[in-house]
Amino acid sequence: MMSAGTGDAEEEKGGLRTALAGLTTRGRSFLAAGVAAVICAYVLGQSDLLRVGLLLAALPLVCATVLYRTRYRVAGSRRLSPGRVPAGSEARVHLRMDNVSRLPTGLLMLQDRVPYVLGPRPRFVLDRVEAGGRREVSYRVRSDLRGRYPLGPLQLRLTDPFGMCELTRSFSTYDTLTVIPRVEPLPSVRLTGEAKGYGEGRQRSLALAGEDDIIPRGYRYGDDLRRVHWRLTARYGELMVRREEQPQRSRCTVLLDTRGIAYQGAGPDSAFEWAVSGTASSLVHMLERGFSVRLLTDDGSSVPGEGADGFAGASQQSADAAGLMMDTLAVIDHSDGTGLSRAYDVLRSGNEGLLIAFLGDLDEEQATVLGKMRQRSGGAVAFLLDSEAWVREPTDVPGPLDRSEDRLRMLREAGWTAVTVPRGADLADLWRLADRQRTSAASTGSSAGGGVR
Repeated sequence: MMSAGTGDAEEEKGGLRTALAGLTTRGRSFLAAGVAAVICAYVLGQSDLLRVGLLLAALPLVCATVLYRTRYRVAGSRRLSPGRVPAGSEARVHLRMDNVSRLPTGLLMLQDRVPYVLGPRPRFVLDRVEAGGRREVSYRVRSDLRGRYPLGPLQLRLTDPFGMCELTRSFSTYDTLTVIPRVEPLPSVRLTGEAKGYGEGRQRSLALAGEDDIIPRGYRYGDDLRRVHWRLTARYGELMVRREEQPQRSRCTVLLDTRGIAYQGAGPDSAFEWAVSGTASSLVHMLERGFSVRLLTDDGSSVPGEGADGFAGASQQSADAAGLMMDTLAVIDHSDGTGLSRAYDVLRSGNEGLLIAFLGDLDEEQATVLGKMRQRSGGAVAFLLDSEAWVREPTDVPGPLDRSEDRLRMLREAGWTAVTVPRGADLADLWRLADRQRTSAASTGSSAGGGVR
């Protein structure tokens, strides 16, 4: 009991010191003038001067005390719109201040702490807020670099109406803005390796038509009432529907090469950032087409989303899966690995459907590993980036292309649909180029086989 009382006394002393430390030059001048007037009144025996001195000294003390108590009666909140934004786009931050006390506030100055890459630190000056009132302000943030950026804590500076005292309060909460890679819309083309299911073939394994062969399940919100099986509903005492078809979803694995030795340069226009953006665009595009999608990196790390089989789950979960993958790509960085063998170990378990790869510089060994990956997929498309060409200035003399052309030839001989990515290339154009290359290869194969497809 005594320790609690001691703690309260120490807290009051600390609060008094904080309040007095917040006195402005005007407040300190009034306090000094009041103390001087009280001393002179005591020496000279002037009661009127004593009253003036007490008034001058009490005014800043009263303002400091009221302001100190008021700062804990002002609530602040922050809201992001949206909380996940592509690189190069803007997000708006909404700040709200509520005066929950019975007294009006003085002048308020808001300051939110933001990383320098999002822009200058925002500051706002709010006039007097009435009792129970609120004020809302907003500012915009923008970043060309993907990542996760903390916003906050929010700082509030309060001033009394007489300008005697200024106190600062920092709120403990903060929010996080996620800047994801740029996502470019891609044209709809028919790529090799698309397992029939959602997307193209739409083949489904149908159950037999007889009632004894129907596989029932519980009713879910959104099910067609025409599929309700009334006999089974009466038997089980709850709505049961016919599960007459088992959709087979096409699979797609998007491989991102993050090896630090495979890329040169840095910044939003570097080859690695283009590869990350291309990966994000491919993931979103394939999810929109109804594919079960998985993100895979060179070190074997897999981001499956919500699916239990290693891929993004049903169509209702596509948005959640896309958000999870975008959050992963927002913070992905170079790996310390030197090869793609770990990614191959993940793919060697079975046929993975369509494989889309964004690759940096390759040596002969890694090109061989990629050839083995092709055997584990129904189809494979590779976008090969020559990082040296990305860091080379336009006025520089182009270097030899023998190495990159040799790696490209090895991938194509292994069955890949492989295209090179020049500096600043448009992914949609390369996407169409890959489709034309696939169509040309298929036509050549048909001609060589006597026209039988």
